[in-house]
Amino acid sequence: MRPVTQRLAAVDEANLVLDHVGQVNVFLVAGLLAPGGFLAADGTPSMAELRDALRGRVAALPALCKSAVASGRWHRWVETEPDLEHHIRLVEPVDGRAGLEQMCAELMTRPLLLDRPLWEILVVPGAATAAAGVVLRIHHAVADGMAAVAIVQQLFDLREPRQMPANASGFHVSTVAPRRGLRHTLRRLRVGLRRIRKTLRGGDVGPTVLLGERSPHRGVAFLRTDMEALETRVRPRGATVNDALLAAVASGFQAALTAAGEPIPVELPVSVPVALRRRGTAGNKVGVMLVRLPLGESDPDERLRIIAAQTRGEKVRAREQGTLEFMRGPVGARIMDRVARRQHLVAGFITNVSGPEGALCLAGAPVAALWPVAVLAGNVRLGVAAVSYDGRLCCGIHFDAANVPGAAFAHAMAEEMARLGE
Repeated sequence: MRPVTQRLAAVDEANLVLDHVGQVNVFLVAGLLAPGGFLAADGTPSMAELRDALRGRVAALPALCKSAVASGRWHRWVETEPDLEHHIRLVEPVDGRAGLEQMCAELMTRPLLLDRPLWEILVVPGAATAAAGVVLRIHHAVADGMAAVAIVQQLFDLREPRQMPANASGFHVSTVAPRRGLRHTLRRLRVGLRRIRKTLRGGDVGPTVLLGERSPHRGVAFLRTDMEALETRVRPRGATVNDALLAAVASGFQAALTAAGEPIPVELPVSVPVALRRRGTAGNKVGVMLVRLPLGESDPDERLRIIAAQTRGEKVRAREQGTLEFMRGPVGARIMDRVARRQHLVAGFITNVSGPEGALCLAGAPVAALWPVAVLAGNVRLGVAAVSYDGRLCCGIHFDAANVPGAAFAHAMAEEMARLGE
Protein backbone atom coordinates (compact mmCIF):
# COMPACT_ATOMS: atom_id res chain seq x y z
CA MET A 1 0.00 0.00 0.00
CA ARG A 2 1.38 3.41 -0.96
CA PRO A 3 1.77 5.93 1.89
CA VAL A 4 -0.84 8.67 2.10
CA THR A 5 0.44 12.05 0.93
CA GLN A 6 -0.85 15.58 1.37
CA ARG A 7 0.51 18.87 0.11
CA LEU A 8 1.83 21.17 2.83
CA ALA A 9 -0.41 24.08 3.74
CA ALA A 10 1.04 27.28 2.25
CA VAL A 11 1.99 28.72 5.63
CA ASP A 12 3.78 25.48 6.62
CA GLU A 13 5.65 25.48 3.30
CA ALA A 14 6.70 29.04 4.15
CA ASN A 15 8.22 27.79 7.39
CA LEU A 16 10.33 25.29 5.46
CA VAL A 17 11.69 28.18 3.38
CA LEU A 18 12.89 29.93 6.53
CA ASP A 19 14.98 26.92 7.61
CA HIS A 20 18.51 27.03 6.24
CA VAL A 21 22.15 27.34 7.23
CA GLY A 22 22.50 29.83 10.09
CA GLN A 23 18.72 29.96 10.67
CA VAL A 24 17.21 26.83 12.20
CA ASN A 25 13.43 27.14 12.32
CA VAL A 26 12.41 24.81 15.15
CA PHE A 27 10.37 24.86 18.33
CA LEU A 28 12.84 23.87 21.07
CA VAL A 29 11.98 23.24 24.69
CA ALA A 30 14.44 21.98 27.31
CA GLY A 31 13.68 20.53 30.72
CA LEU A 32 15.12 18.92 33.82
CA LEU A 33 13.96 15.41 34.76
CA ALA A 34 13.93 14.14 38.34
CA PRO A 35 14.50 10.41 39.02
CA GLY A 36 11.52 8.15 38.44
CA GLY A 37 10.16 5.86 35.75
CA PHE A 38 12.78 5.35 33.05
CA LEU A 39 15.31 7.48 35.01
CA ALA A 40 17.08 5.61 37.85
CA ALA A 41 17.78 7.18 41.24
CA ASP A 42 21.32 8.10 40.18
CA GLY A 43 20.07 9.75 36.98
CA THR A 44 20.88 6.83 34.65
CA PRO A 45 18.28 6.55 31.88
CA SER A 46 16.84 3.39 30.35
CA MET A 47 16.40 4.45 26.74
CA ALA A 48 14.64 1.20 25.84
CA GLU A 49 12.05 1.86 28.55
CA LEU A 50 11.58 5.45 27.35
CA ARG A 51 11.12 4.39 23.72
CA ASP A 52 8.64 1.67 24.73
CA ALA A 53 6.66 4.20 26.79
CA LEU A 54 6.47 6.68 23.90
CA ARG A 55 6.02 4.29 20.97
CA GLY A 56 2.22 4.24 21.09
CA ARG A 57 1.97 7.97 21.81
CA VAL A 58 4.14 8.87 18.83
CA ALA A 59 2.11 6.57 16.57
CA ALA A 60 -1.07 8.35 17.71
CA LEU A 61 0.28 11.77 16.68
CA PRO A 62 0.06 12.22 12.88
CA ALA A 63 2.29 15.31 13.08
CA LEU A 64 5.19 13.11 14.23
CA CYS A 65 4.65 10.41 11.60
CA LYS A 66 5.17 12.33 8.37
CA SER A 67 8.12 13.58 6.33
CA ALA A 68 8.29 16.61 4.05
CA VAL A 69 9.16 15.20 0.60
CA ALA A 70 9.96 17.47 -2.34
CA SER A 71 7.26 17.48 -5.01
CA GLY A 72 8.14 19.81 -7.86
CA ARG A 73 8.84 23.26 -6.41
CA TRP A 74 7.05 22.49 -3.14
CA HIS A 75 6.68 19.62 -0.66
CA ARG A 76 4.15 17.00 0.30
CA TRP A 77 3.66 15.34 3.66
CA VAL A 78 4.29 11.59 3.32
CA GLU A 79 3.32 9.14 6.06
CA THR A 80 6.54 7.79 7.56
CA GLU A 81 7.09 5.44 10.47
CA PRO A 82 9.58 7.16 12.80
CA ASP A 83 12.77 5.32 13.71
CA LEU A 84 12.70 5.76 17.48
CA GLU A 85 16.37 4.81 17.76
CA HIS A 86 17.08 8.04 15.90
CA HIS A 87 14.27 10.27 17.13
CA ILE A 88 14.67 9.44 20.84
CA ARG A 89 18.39 9.48 21.64
CA LEU A 90 20.85 9.64 24.51
CA VAL A 91 23.49 12.34 23.94
CA GLU A 92 26.81 13.16 25.56
CA PRO A 93 26.73 14.42 29.18
CA VAL A 94 26.83 18.16 29.89
CA ASP A 95 28.14 20.11 32.86
CA GLY A 96 25.08 21.22 34.83
CA ARG A 97 22.44 23.71 33.74
CA ALA A 98 25.04 25.91 32.06
CA GLY A 99 25.99 22.92 29.93
CA LEU A 100 22.35 22.35 29.01
CA GLU A 101 22.01 26.02 28.02
CA GLN A 102 25.08 25.80 25.79
CA MET A 103 23.84 22.57 24.20
CA CYS A 104 20.54 24.27 23.35
CA ALA A 105 22.45 27.20 21.84
CA GLU A 106 24.38 24.80 19.60
CA LEU A 107 21.20 22.93 18.62
CA MET A 108 19.76 26.20 17.31
CA THR A 109 22.45 26.06 14.59
CA ARG A 110 21.81 22.41 13.61
CA PRO A 111 18.87 21.77 11.25
CA LEU A 112 16.66 18.70 11.52
CA LEU A 113 17.05 16.25 8.63
CA LEU A 114 14.33 16.52 5.98
CA ASP A 115 14.53 12.82 5.03
CA ARG A 116 12.59 11.76 8.14
CA PRO A 117 9.87 13.12 10.48
CA LEU A 118 10.88 16.57 11.72
CA TRP A 119 11.27 16.07 15.47
CA GLU A 120 13.54 14.57 18.10
CA ILE A 121 13.75 13.98 21.86
CA LEU A 122 17.24 14.09 23.38
CA VAL A 123 18.04 12.83 26.88
CA VAL A 124 20.95 14.81 28.36
CA PRO A 125 22.93 13.32 31.30
CA GLY A 126 24.64 15.70 33.72
CA ALA A 127 22.17 18.60 33.41
CA ALA A 128 21.56 18.38 37.19
CA THR A 129 22.77 16.30 40.12
CA ALA A 130 21.24 12.80 40.08
CA ALA A 131 18.94 13.90 37.28
CA ALA A 132 18.97 14.48 33.52
CA GLY A 133 18.02 17.04 30.96
CA VAL A 134 15.61 16.56 28.09
CA VAL A 135 15.34 18.52 24.84
CA LEU A 136 12.42 18.31 22.42
CA ARG A 137 12.78 19.83 18.94
CA ILE A 138 9.88 20.08 16.46
CA HIS A 139 10.19 21.87 13.12
CA HIS A 140 7.97 24.94 12.76
CA ALA A 141 6.64 23.51 9.49
CA VAL A 142 5.00 20.86 11.69
CA ALA A 143 3.73 23.06 14.51
CA ASP A 144 3.74 26.60 15.85
CA GLY A 145 4.22 27.22 19.58
CA MET A 146 0.67 26.39 20.63
CA ALA A 147 0.46 23.26 18.48
CA ALA A 148 3.87 22.15 19.80
CA VAL A 149 2.69 22.57 23.41
CA ALA A 150 -0.31 20.38 22.55
CA ILE A 151 2.10 17.71 21.23
CA VAL A 152 4.14 17.95 24.45
CA GLN A 153 1.01 17.31 26.50
CA GLN A 154 0.27 14.16 24.49
CA LEU A 155 3.81 12.78 24.75
CA PHE A 156 4.10 13.52 28.48
CA ASP A 157 1.81 12.56 31.39
CA LEU A 158 0.07 15.16 33.52
CA ARG A 159 1.13 14.84 37.17
CA GLU A 160 -0.75 17.61 38.94
CA PRO A 161 -3.45 19.64 37.19
CA ARG A 162 -3.02 23.29 38.08
CA GLN A 163 -5.46 26.20 37.81
CA MET A 164 -3.73 28.98 35.90
CA PRO A 165 -4.87 32.62 36.03
CA ALA A 166 -7.37 33.36 33.25
CA ASN A 167 -5.70 34.90 30.19
CA ALA A 168 -2.44 35.22 32.12
CA SER A 169 -0.16 35.03 29.14
CA GLY A 170 -2.11 37.42 26.95
CA PHE A 171 -1.85 35.01 24.00
CA HIS A 172 -4.94 32.85 24.36
CA VAL A 173 -6.80 32.24 21.12
CA SER A 174 -9.97 34.24 20.63
CA THR A 175 -13.01 31.98 20.57
CA VAL A 176 -15.18 34.67 18.94
CA ALA A 177 -15.41 34.34 15.18
CA PRO A 178 -14.18 37.54 13.47
CA ARG A 179 -16.75 39.67 11.67
CA ARG A 180 -16.57 39.39 7.89
CA GLY A 181 -17.84 41.61 5.12
CA LEU A 182 -16.66 43.98 2.42
CA ARG A 183 -15.64 46.70 4.87
CA HIS A 184 -13.61 44.22 6.91
CA THR A 185 -11.97 42.82 3.76
CA LEU A 186 -11.01 46.27 2.46
CA ARG A 187 -9.62 47.32 5.84
CA ARG A 188 -7.61 44.10 6.06
CA LEU A 189 -6.26 44.71 2.55
CA ARG A 190 -5.25 48.30 3.40
CA VAL A 191 -3.49 47.21 6.58
CA GLY A 192 -1.79 44.37 4.73
CA LEU A 193 -0.45 46.66 2.00
CA ARG A 194 0.76 49.09 4.66
CA ARG A 195 2.58 46.28 6.49
CA ILE A 196 4.17 45.04 3.25
CA ARG A 197 5.39 48.56 2.35
CA LYS A 198 6.80 49.05 5.85
CA THR A 199 8.63 45.71 5.69
CA LEU A 200 10.12 46.43 2.28
CA ARG A 201 11.08 50.02 3.19
CA GLY A 202 13.13 48.99 6.21
CA GLY A 203 12.15 50.69 9.45
CA ASP A 204 13.42 53.13 12.02
CA VAL A 205 15.78 51.01 14.12
CA GLY A 206 19.19 52.62 13.81
CA PRO A 207 22.56 50.86 13.53
CA THR A 208 22.93 48.57 16.55
CA VAL A 209 24.65 45.41 17.77
CA LEU A 210 21.17 43.90 17.99
CA LEU A 211 20.98 43.66 14.17
CA GLY A 212 23.43 42.32 11.63
CA GLU A 213 24.86 39.13 10.20
CA ARG A 214 24.83 36.49 12.94
CA SER A 215 27.89 34.54 13.99
CA PRO A 216 27.73 30.77 14.61
CA HIS A 217 28.51 31.41 18.29
CA ARG A 218 25.19 31.34 20.14
CA GLY A 219 24.31 31.70 23.79
CA VAL A 220 21.23 30.69 25.77
CA ALA A 221 20.21 31.70 29.30
CA PHE A 222 17.26 30.27 31.26
CA LEU A 223 15.13 32.24 33.74
CA ARG A 224 12.07 31.39 35.88
CA THR A 225 9.72 33.49 37.98
CA ASP A 226 6.58 32.83 40.02
CA MET A 227 3.45 33.26 37.85
CA GLU A 228 0.99 33.87 40.69
CA ALA A 229 3.12 36.59 42.25
CA LEU A 230 3.60 38.23 38.84
CA GLU A 231 -0.11 38.02 38.08
CA THR A 232 -1.06 39.46 41.49
CA ARG A 233 1.32 42.38 41.01
CA VAL A 234 0.48 43.40 37.44
CA ARG A 235 -3.21 42.56 37.01
CA PRO A 236 -4.48 45.49 39.15
CA ARG A 237 -2.44 47.76 36.86
CA GLY A 238 -4.40 46.57 33.82
CA ALA A 239 -1.49 44.47 32.54
CA THR A 240 -1.08 40.80 31.65
CA VAL A 241 1.80 38.50 32.49
CA ASN A 242 2.89 38.93 28.88
CA ASP A 243 3.03 42.70 29.38
CA ALA A 244 5.25 42.09 32.42
CA LEU A 245 7.47 39.86 30.27
CA LEU A 246 7.82 42.65 27.70
CA ALA A 247 8.62 45.18 30.44
CA ALA A 248 11.36 42.88 31.77
CA VAL A 249 12.66 42.42 28.22
CA ALA A 250 12.85 46.22 27.92
CA SER A 251 15.13 46.27 30.98
CA GLY A 252 17.27 43.59 29.35
CA PHE A 253 17.65 45.62 26.17
CA GLN A 254 18.60 48.73 28.16
CA ALA A 255 21.35 46.79 29.94
CA ALA A 256 22.63 45.09 26.78
CA LEU A 257 22.86 48.35 24.84
CA THR A 258 24.59 50.07 27.76
CA ALA A 259 27.10 47.19 27.99
CA ALA A 260 27.72 47.52 24.24
CA GLY A 261 28.37 51.27 24.62
CA GLU A 262 25.36 52.26 22.53
CA PRO A 263 22.88 55.07 23.28
CA ILE A 264 19.46 54.03 24.58
CA PRO A 265 16.71 54.80 22.04
CA VAL A 266 13.41 56.27 23.20
CA GLU A 267 11.60 53.24 21.74
CA LEU A 268 12.74 49.86 20.49
CA PRO A 269 10.27 47.91 18.30
CA VAL A 270 10.06 44.13 18.71
CA SER A 271 8.03 41.45 16.94
CA VAL A 272 5.54 39.53 19.10
CA PRO A 273 3.45 36.59 17.76
CA VAL A 274 -0.25 36.37 18.52
CA ALA A 275 -2.19 33.09 18.41
CA LEU A 276 -5.00 32.88 15.86
CA ARG A 277 -8.10 30.70 15.72
CA ARG A 278 -7.14 27.15 14.77
CA ARG A 279 -8.81 26.11 11.51
CA GLY A 280 -7.81 23.88 8.61
CA THR A 281 -4.81 21.55 8.35
CA ALA A 282 -1.98 24.05 8.79
CA GLY A 283 0.32 23.54 11.78
CA ASN A 284 0.88 27.31 12.03
CA LYS A 285 -1.85 29.77 13.07
CA VAL A 286 0.11 32.83 14.14
CA GLY A 287 -0.28 36.55 13.60
CA VAL A 288 2.24 39.23 14.51
CA MET A 289 2.06 42.50 16.41
CA LEU A 290 4.77 45.13 16.63
CA VAL A 291 5.33 46.48 20.15
CA ARG A 292 7.46 49.55 20.76
CA LEU A 293 9.27 49.01 24.04
CA PRO A 294 9.62 52.40 25.83
CA LEU A 295 13.32 52.19 26.68
CA GLY A 296 13.48 55.95 27.25
CA GLU A 297 10.99 55.71 30.15
CA SER A 298 12.93 55.59 33.46
CA ASP A 299 9.98 54.63 35.69
CA PRO A 300 9.49 50.82 35.44
CA ASP A 301 5.82 50.99 36.44
CA GLU A 302 5.09 53.62 33.80
CA ARG A 303 6.95 51.47 31.29
CA LEU A 304 4.61 48.57 32.12
CA ARG A 305 1.55 50.83 31.72
CA ILE A 306 2.71 52.05 28.29
CA ILE A 307 3.33 48.49 27.10
CA ALA A 308 -0.06 47.26 28.36
CA ALA A 309 -1.84 50.12 26.61
CA GLN A 310 -0.14 49.17 23.33
CA THR A 311 -0.78 45.43 23.47
CA ARG A 312 -4.49 45.77 24.29
CA GLY A 313 -5.14 47.30 20.89
CA GLU A 314 -2.38 45.62 18.91
CA LYS A 315 -3.51 42.08 19.80
CA VAL A 316 -6.99 42.75 18.44
CA ARG A 317 -5.61 44.25 15.24
CA ALA A 318 -3.11 41.40 14.79
CA ARG A 319 -5.87 38.79 15.09
CA GLU A 320 -8.07 40.66 12.65
CA GLN A 321 -5.21 40.82 10.15
CA GLY A 322 -4.24 37.14 10.52
CA THR A 323 -1.01 35.54 9.33
CA LEU A 324 1.76 37.95 8.36
CA GLU A 325 1.34 38.65 4.64
CA PHE A 326 4.79 37.38 3.64
CA MET A 327 4.25 34.13 5.59
CA ARG A 328 1.06 33.09 3.78
CA GLY A 329 3.02 31.08 1.24
CA PRO A 330 6.52 30.05 0.17
CA VAL A 331 6.97 32.80 -2.45
CA GLY A 332 6.32 35.53 0.11
CA ALA A 333 8.54 33.72 2.62
CA ARG A 334 11.44 33.76 0.14
CA ILE A 335 11.00 37.51 -0.35
CA MET A 336 10.83 38.06 3.41
CA ASP A 337 13.87 35.86 3.99
CA ARG A 338 15.92 38.13 1.73
CA VAL A 339 14.48 41.40 3.02
CA ALA A 340 14.87 40.30 6.66
CA ARG A 341 18.66 40.07 6.29
CA ARG A 342 18.84 43.88 6.10
CA GLN A 343 15.62 44.97 7.84
CA HIS A 344 15.51 47.67 10.53
CA LEU A 345 11.83 47.28 11.40
CA VAL A 346 12.28 45.20 14.59
CA ALA A 347 15.22 44.66 16.93
CA GLY A 348 14.12 41.42 18.58
CA PHE A 349 11.65 38.54 18.72
CA ILE A 350 9.60 37.95 21.88
CA THR A 351 7.21 35.01 22.11
CA ASN A 352 5.05 33.69 24.95
CA VAL A 353 2.66 30.72 24.89
CA SER A 354 0.45 29.15 27.53
CA GLY A 355 2.06 25.93 28.68
CA PRO A 356 0.70 22.64 30.05
CA GLU A 357 -2.14 22.82 32.53
CA GLY A 358 -0.06 21.19 35.27
CA ALA A 359 3.21 19.46 36.11
CA LEU A 360 4.37 16.75 33.68
CA CYS A 361 6.12 13.37 33.73
CA LEU A 362 8.07 11.80 30.88
CA ALA A 363 7.74 8.01 31.07
CA GLY A 364 7.44 8.28 34.86
CA ALA A 365 10.24 10.83 35.35
CA PRO A 366 8.89 14.11 36.82
CA VAL A 367 9.66 17.23 34.76
CA ALA A 368 11.13 19.59 37.37
CA ALA A 369 11.68 22.55 35.02
CA LEU A 370 10.91 23.58 31.46
CA TRP A 371 12.35 26.34 29.22
CA PRO A 372 11.69 27.26 25.57
CA VAL A 373 14.27 28.74 23.19
CA ALA A 374 13.36 31.36 20.57
CA VAL A 375 14.25 31.19 16.88
CA LEU A 376 16.56 33.89 15.50
CA ALA A 377 15.79 34.86 11.91
CA GLY A 378 16.82 37.48 9.37
CA ASN A 379 19.39 39.82 10.90
CA VAL A 380 17.96 39.69 14.45
CA ARG A 381 20.54 38.68 17.05
CA LEU A 382 18.42 38.25 20.19
CA GLY A 383 15.09 36.64 20.99
CA VAL A 384 13.18 35.67 24.12
CA ALA A 385 10.71 32.78 24.42
CA ALA A 386 8.49 32.12 27.43
CA VAL A 387 6.06 29.40 28.49
CA SER A 388 4.01 28.94 31.64
CA TYR A 389 4.82 25.73 33.50
CA ASP A 390 3.88 24.44 36.95
CA GLY A 391 3.10 27.90 38.34
CA ARG A 392 6.15 29.61 36.84
CA LEU A 393 6.87 31.72 33.81
CA CYS A 394 9.89 30.05 32.22
CA CYS A 395 12.01 32.08 29.79
CA GLY A 396 14.81 31.26 27.39
CA ILE A 397 17.04 34.04 26.06
CA HIS A 398 18.78 33.17 22.76
CA PHE A 399 21.48 35.52 21.45
CA ASP A 400 24.46 35.86 19.15
CA ALA A 401 27.21 35.48 21.73
CA ALA A 402 29.86 37.07 19.50
CA ASN A 403 27.96 40.34 19.12
CA VAL A 404 25.34 40.81 21.87
CA PRO A 405 26.08 41.18 25.63
CA GLY A 406 23.65 38.38 26.48
CA ALA A 407 24.76 38.01 30.10
CA ALA A 408 23.97 41.67 30.80
CA PHE A 409 20.57 41.27 29.14
CA ALA A 410 19.74 38.15 31.17
CA HIS A 411 20.85 39.67 34.48
CA ALA A 412 18.77 42.84 34.01
CA MET A 413 15.74 40.91 32.78
CA ALA A 414 15.90 38.55 35.78
CA GLU A 415 16.14 41.51 38.18
CA GLU A 416 13.10 43.20 36.64
CA MET A 417 11.08 39.96 36.67
CA ALA A 418 11.90 39.57 40.35
CA ARG A 419 10.90 43.20 41.07
CA LEU A 420 7.62 42.83 39.21
CA GLY A 421 6.88 39.65 41.20
CA GLU A 422 7.50 41.22 44.61
